[in-house]
Order: sequence, then C-alpha cells, then structure tokens
Amino acid sequence: MKITFLLVAADDASAESRRALRQAAELDGSHEVSVLSVLRTARKAPATPVPVRFLVDATGPTPRPERDAPDPRGAWAELASRASRQVQRDWEPRLNRLTDLELERALRRLETDVLVIGSPALLAVAQQAAPPQVWTVHQEHRAPECRPQPEVEPLLRHAAGADALVVAAEADRQWLLESLGAAAPEIAVVPATPPAGYRPASTLQTRLVLLVADLVAEAQVDQALTAWAALAGEFPDWALRVAGDGPPRRTLRARAEQLGLGYQVQFLGAAEELSTEWAKASVALSTAAEDVDGAALLDAQAAGVPVIAYAAPHAPQEIVSDGHDGLLLPQDDVAGLTAALRLLMGDAELRRAMGAAAREAADRRAATEPPVGRWQKLFDRLAATAAAGTREEARLDRLAAHELAAVLDGPVAAEPAAPTRLRKGRQQALEAEILKRHPHLVSQGGQLCRPLEWRSPFDQVQANLTLVANALDAADIPYAVVRDSLVRHTVAVHRDFRSQVLKALAGAHAREPVYVALLDQAQKPVVTGLAGAATELEPMAGSALRVYQNAVSPSRTLRLGQVYGCTVAFWDDDPEGAPFFHSPTRTAIGTKVPQRAMEQSRLTLGGRDYPTGALFTRPLWGDVEFPIDVVYTWVDGSDLAWAERKQAALAELGVVTEDAATSAARFRNRDELRYSLRSLDMYAPWVRTIHLVTDRQVPSWLDTSHPRIRVVDHTDIFGSAGRLPTYNSHAIESRLHHIEGLAEHFLYFNDDVFVGRPVRPELFFEGNGQARFFMSSNHVPMIAPHEATEYSMAGALNNRALIAAAFGQTPVRSFVHAPHPLRRSVLAELEQRFPEEFAATASHQLRSLGDISVASSLHHYYGYYTHRSVAGRINAGFVNVGLAEQRPKLARILAARPHDTFCLNDFPDGDVPEDEQDSVLRAFLPSYFPVASQFETGSDRNRRHHSGYLPQWPL
Repeated sequence: MKITFLLVAADDASAESRRALRQAAELDGSHEVSVLSVLRTARKAPATPVPVRFLVDATGPTPRPERDAPDPRGAWAELASRASRQVQRDWEPRLNRLTDLELERALRRLETDVLVIGSPALLAVAQQAAPPQVWTVHQEHRAPECRPQPEVEPLLRHAAGADALVVAAEADRQWLLESLGAAAPEIAVVPATPPAGYRPASTLQTRLVLLVADLVAEAQVDQALTAWAALAGEFPDWALRVAGDGPPRRTLRARAEQLGLGYQVQFLGAAEELSTEWAKASVALSTAAEDVDGAALLDAQAAGVPVIAYAAPHAPQEIVSDGHDGLLLPQDDVAGLTAALRLLMGDAELRRAMGAAAREAADRRAATEPPVGRWQKLFDRLAATAAAGTREEARLDRLAAHELAAVLDGPVAAEPAAPTRLRKGRQQALEAEILKRHPHLVSQGGQLCRPLEWRSPFDQVQANLTLVANALDAADIPYAVVRDSLVRHTVAVHRDFRSQVLKALAGAHAREPVYVALLDQAQKPVVTGLAGAATELEPMAGSALRVYQNAVSPSRTLRLGQVYGCTVAFWDDDPEGAPFFHSPTRTAIGTKVPQRAMEQSRLTLGGRDYPTGALFTRPLWGDVEFPIDVVYTWVDGSDLAWAERKQAALAELGVVTEDAATSAARFRNRDELRYSLRSLDMYAPWVRTIHLVTDRQVPSWLDTSHPRIRVVDHTDIFGSAGRLPTYNSHAIESRLHHIEGLAEHFLYFNDDVFVGRPVRPELFFEGNGQARFFMSSNHVPMIAPHEATEYSMAGALNNRALIAAAFGQTPVRSFVHAPHPLRRSVLAELEQRFPEEFAATASHQLRSLGDISVASSLHHYYGYYTHRSVAGRINAGFVNVGLAEQRPKLARILAARPHDTFCLNDFPDGDVPEDEQDSVLRAFLPSYFPVASQFETGSDRNRRHHSGYLPQWPL
C-alpha cells in the first residue's frame, strides 16, 4: 500500500513534524511510504529514512517552487505575498497563494492509496484537491480541544469529508465525537508507546534534571527557570539540562543569566537521539501547557527516570501515575514545581522507588499493541468499506449531517474535559454504577450530564448550593453561605473540617452524577472527579472545592457545568490570633473577615433558609436594591392587519405604496422577541416587569396572564400627543416614560438584543441609582443633518446640538448596541426641557431628519451632565447577519458564549439573501437559548410558574 504523509514543513523540527516523520518511518517497514512537505524551511534535510518531497523552497529571500520552473517576471514573490485562497491566515499563516497553486498541482497528480494529513489547515486543502479514490486520514498531533479556536476551525469544518481521523487519546476521540456529532468519520486512537529496542537505564545517581521540549511558548521553560532559581543555592551540585531548539532559545539563555544560574542551566539545542541523555538524568521535567503523545515522558520512563510534570492534556495524565512513578502538578503551579523538584532532588531513595515504578510502567506499555498495528487495523477497515461499496455513501451521509450545522459555519466545539489526577479505574467504576442507576444520563466533556429540561443557570446555581448544604447538614458540619460578586454561591467552612467535608460529599453523592473540583489559588479547577471519590483529594493541596452537577441541552449547545457550581471555601484562623478569619476567596467584605461578622444569622435563597454571617445580611455599598423593569418596542411586520394600517397611513402621507399582502410577505417574523425573552429568563431573573410596547399586536405564544408581562399599546403612551398610527421608532421611544407603572429604573431592549450570559443588575445601574451607559469607539460625524443623512444618524446629530447648547460640550461618540439603562425621571425632565423637539418627534409618523433619538443617546448624555448617568463597561457583541463575512462570528459566539449581551442586526446593504438569514437565525437562536421561558404559554417553566414550583429571584 502506498502511503503519503502531507505536512506543512517536514524540516521545521517541530514536535508535530517529528511525530509524523517517526510514524512514517515505523510504517515504512510494511508499506511504501513517502512524505510531501509544502515548505522547505531549512537547508538541512530532516533525519528520516522516508523520502521527502518539498513543493516550495522558503529558505531564500524569495520563495519559489522546488520543481524546475521559470519565474515569469517575478511572479513567485508576488504570489507568495498574497493570502491563500484556500486557507485562512489564522488557520496557518505560512501558507499563501504560491503554496495554494503548488499544493493543488501536486495533490491532483498524487499517486497514493492513503493521504495522511498532518495539519487541520491542510485538511481543508486536501478535501478540495485530493483525487477522489485516495483515502484521506487526518492525524491530529495536538489535543484538538486545546487548540485555539482559529486552528481547530478547519478541522471541525472539513472532518466530515475525511475517511478517518487519528488521535492520541480516548479523551480526544470523545471530544471530536461530541463536537462533530453525526458528521464524524471513523476516529481511531493510536496512543503513544515507548520506543522500541534497547534503551539504556539511568543509575539515578547523577545530579541532572532533563527537560526535553520544543522551545516554544507552550513549553513554558521560563517557569522551569524560575523554579530552578529558587533551588540553585540549595542544590549547587545539580544542573538543569534543556534539550530542544526554537526562537525563544536566546531569550531563555538571557533569562537564565539574569537569574544568575550560570553553569547550573545548560541548553543542549536540538538532539536527534536522546537515549544517552536520559541515561544520564536522575529526574525528568515537563512544564508544557499541552502534551499529546508524551514522547519525552515515555523516553524518561523507558530509562527508569521519575517524571515531574504539569497535568497537561493529555499525555502526562495518561502516562504518569501521580505519587507512584512521578509527580503531577496543577498547571502553572511554579511553587508546586519548586517543591516537587526539591523533594526528588533531595531524596535518593524516593527517586529510586519512583524510577523503578517508571521502568515497570514502560515495560507494561511496551507489551501493548504498537502504533503500527493500530494503523494497519485502520487501513484494513477502510479497505473493507471500499470493497463493500459503502465508502462514498457513508461520506455523503456525513456531509449531509455537516450541512445541517453549516448554517452556523460548521459544528460547535464541545467543552474540553476537566483536568484530573484521580485514579481512572475508580472513576470508571463509579461512572458505571451511576449509569446503571440513572440510564438517562449523557456524556459530554468527559463527564456525566443530566438532560437540561427547565432549569436556567440561576436555577442550576441554586441546585448546586442545595447539594452542598444537604451533605453538610447531614454530617452536622457547621457552615455559612457568604456573599461575593459572583453568580454562583460560596459556602464557608473552617479548615479543621476539610477532611469531614470530603467524606460528607463522598457519602451523600456516592451514587449521583455530582462532581468535585479542587481549586488552585486563582480558583481554577486543577483536579476534578466524581464526588464518590472526593476523599482522594484529601492529600492534595487546595483551599477550596467546587461542587456541581452538569446539565446539557438535547442539542449539546448549552452545558451548565462547573462554572455554576457551589464553592466550598476553607477558612483559616488568623495566624497571629487576631479576631479574624482568612478566606481563600474574596467575599463581599474582603478576604479578611472579622469574627464578629460571622455572628449567626439566616439568609433566604430560592425559598430555603441557610446559615450566614450577620454582616452578609446587611445592604452593602454598591448593592442594587431598587426594582428594574425592561421595555421592548416590538412589531410583527408580517401581520397583514398591521401592514394594511401602515399602507393606509403611508397613502395618507402621499407615499407610494404596494399591496398590503405583498408588503406583509416581505417581512419575516424571526421570533427574535421570543428568544430575547428567553435570554432574560435565563440570565437576568432579577428583572421585575417586562413591558411590551406594540401597535395592537400580541405574539400568539406570549402568556399575557403572567404577572411579570404587560402589553402596552401605543395609544396608552401617546394619549393626545403625537400622531398615530406611527411607524417611527424615534417617536415611540420618546414616549416610553409615559408607560403606567413603569419603574424609575429600566432597561430598553430592541428585540434583536439578547443577554448572552448571567448578569447582575449592578452591570447596568450603580447602587446609588445612577444609570450606566456604554460608549462606543465609533464617532458621530462632525456634520449637520442633510438630505443624504441616514435617519438614525440624524437623531444623533440633533441630540448633539441640544447637548452642546445646554452644557457647552460637544458629544463626539455613539453608544454600543446593547440594552440601554434608563431612568424614567430623566426622560420626563428631558421632555420638559425640550418640549418642542419631543413634540415634533412624536408627531412624525415616519422617521424624519428632524427627529431626536431619546432612549439610545440623548438620555445618556443628559444623565451624564446632570449626574444621573455614568460610563460603564459591558462586553457587547454585534453580528450583522446580512453580511456573509460576519457569519463565522455566530459559531464562535455559540461555542464560547463570551458576551454579556449581543445584537443580531441585518443592515439593508448586506450580501446574504433574507431566506438564508432566516435559516441562520433559525439554527442559531434555539441553539443558544434552548430552554423555553416562563413567558411562553405551555412551556415547562411556564407550567412550573403557574404551579408555584419555579424558584424566583433572589436565587
């Protein structure tokens, strides 16, 4: 069988290239193997027995094809300077238009049976240019869930067209299956195994620590230097050797000299054969943030050298047994790294014991099936599929499944598995027992999840608090719920009870899908496992826990996980005997809490009382205690009755109109309001009343009997003012403060604005009542309104004139597309101060160049100058769904959920047809907001509300 490995640069000495070349050499014994490298980046050929063919020589000042081809008037340099048409720059910046042409030429003429692709970016090219009879297999050299979003994007986009994927760990396979769903091809796991043949063993009597890594940022060698600097004086006869090369080598040398390490740190450069170096070492060190195949760790174990490593995904956790044949540490724990080095360097007996265990582990792995055998089984399965004639049919089925997700520009990346150093066998046994008891559970991110039915994130937060409180109450462990600025809850327990807390959690939730994460000083999880194994965390350092259950939506696009868990913080007494407790987490009154503040009191959350400290029950600075309402202005343009009223009004104004039915058909009701209300119910449960301002329209699905919903007709707020019917949003916004019963403080929403993640009222208002506004970086043009001015801009220009005349300063910036925090009294005062402008705007049935824009701009500037509004900060996203170039934003928003709020707008000058916009929103909105709100008639949350079983704020 002919096998071709396709690499970006086979000679760049990167870990990915070395792994691929090693794999090619191993397969070369039983197959005809070659390597096709897009770029030649070094004068020296890579050390491999497999033939390597390069396509573009990038070693000189001007890139040029390797084949004998004349340069037509400097075309090579020009093409090399142009961006690739097949590969986005953030996928792989080294590829360009010249590599496009040479790679396409080579692939179309390629005579091979199997093309093994070593880069997600090249997978995208191969899908377009590889001959159809060639089997395409992508070998993922990194943990795909740890790749930056731009790098993993081509893999998620094009995996469906590949015949198979090869990964190094089962966790990678599970992540890809969750991310790709029905579009996933066969995914084979080919784990790392120790090198074959004789390996010299270390005596462990030298005074050498060996770190082998490509010198790139992810290797974090600077952290090793920092740890070594703390030990150099204590162990002057020990040395740290760094084997590897890369751009930061000079910087790292300088850093070592700056730390005064001198001869104690030795940089060996790139080394092709490291077995002799491992035989000289007594300790192996890895500070990598990510390690997929663990080649260096396997080499170390084969030489009987104990390993100290960060518990990076995935190899360290797969290869090193913490405390047995090495030590695993939380990521970026330099203090722990220093302590681990001190322990092994200072204890020869422990080194020998761990070294012997490492050698035994290497021998066990050597007895398992080698990678060549696993590859051969994959090839046999592909051959059987081809022989059965089902290969193309299966591929088309995968592509069809991919197309269903392609409206959002491809599948959404799943959440990566949580880090753990707990015993895998114990975890697997617990999982099996729990699944027998709860067969409806599903797996995502390497953890068991309950189906997400009706709970919002705030409900999940409350449920996780209940999990902790029930366990502590049952074990008679004293605790207190303490306040902080987070959405999730924190429970304080004295450190003396740490062991009892772990036992209580293990006992209470031994057969439930409850997880416990050990937190580092930055409150990030470093070890995570099922609560039934919580006692295994006892010997590990950590001052807090995170306890949680997972819930995931049927579409797998929303998971409520550890971020919504309950934190158990272990408090210490003051070391000097002062009357204070020290909290590892920041409470609302700081990390140093007076003991008198913890005089027992009670706090009611979600209808249940919890113990707390007396001071935490008092109103504190910054607390927003006043009611906040929400106002929507909404219209269903597809409603025929509304369209007929509009056409009649336009005809009366002398505007040429079309048939009402034709006009109504042009408007599509995309149900943005339904999903905007879902966003409020999910992420802002503290809203008091929602006022829906409409023109004799009510959504059919809206529960108007809900006490928090009020439908307000235009006639209710205009009275004798203005002119109705109106189709001028500026006019409607100028009358919002006339809504009967409206709170003094409210948020103004357009229905294309959504809350994107849990937010608190303090994001929008100060505790003293001041409204916050969110300034945009965009400037308002320094011009006066004229006939060509857009109406929305004309409003901003007219606002500026009013503010400049009133306060002597000229506004220059606009505001972001986000909810607008408003005060009813400020709007009323504005109408009194500028009565003519308000009256004129209200009288315009259509937008006019004379309008003012009150809610989105004028209020903010006027409130600022009258000290009732202040500048705030919000993470607000914006996507113009009418522009094709902005569509990838939707997939990224859905995957990361990075924004407090976001707006989905569609400008009239877009290049995406309305039908396509509809399909995009129909896919995106239910995926982002899968839980029907309590305001939708007949939903689970609606029924629970009417039955009195839905928790209400405060939660």
